[in-house]
Amino acid sequence: MSIRILLADDHQMVREGIRSLLEKEHDIEVVGEAEEGRKAVELVRQLQPDMIVMDITMPNLNGVDATRQIVSEFPQTKVVALSMHFSRIFVLNMLKAGALGYILKGDSSEELIEGIRTVSEGGAYFSPKAAKTVTEVLANPLPDSPLDVLTPREREVFQLICEGKNTKQIALELHVSIKTIEANRRKLIEKLGANSIPELVIIAIENGVISLER
Repeated sequence: MSIRILLADDHQMVREGIRSLLEKEHDIEVVGEAEEGRKAVELVRQLQPDMIVMDITMPNLNGVDATRQIVSEFPQTKVVALSMHFSRIFVLNMLKAGALGYILKGDSSEELIEGIRTVSEGGAYFSPKAAKTVTEVLANPLPDSPLDVLTPREREVFQLICEGKNTKQIALELHVSIKTIEANRRKLIEKLGANSIPELVIIAIENGVISLER
């Protein structure tokens, strides 16, 4: 039986390349694609794939928060991170969210395929650079993230604010009232101890919610 894969990456060319690669394998089937985290969550509900190959820095809902939601709602669905980032904060965030594999976009195609098969069979898989980062984190754990106090909805609003969207745009995006988003904004500032939106953006960058690198 084939491993049913959902691809989540905000770059179409990357998704097309991964799909082309994986579809050459007799035991892997790509069942869907998502260009951002919220779409990935929706497609998991619809398609119930065995695994998601998940980018981390995506608009609207990043791969970490999407992974957290998916693993909570569909614990049988496994997540393998595929990212350009291998710094401690990104690797640790994905592990804490529930990812069972971490592979870098600069790694070989064989590395990705081996990772998919290993995780599908019940193991965990980290490419060499990611494994080195995991070892460093285990030896010198990072402090708890200030974002741990946020609810899933507050995390979504937090990312959208830091991406530069205004209150009305966020309300439309999340299908809630403007008053609800204003309340979320006040809660975020209170919980994170920020005095301004620029301070929220700095917190987002420091904690791997958004990245200056694309």
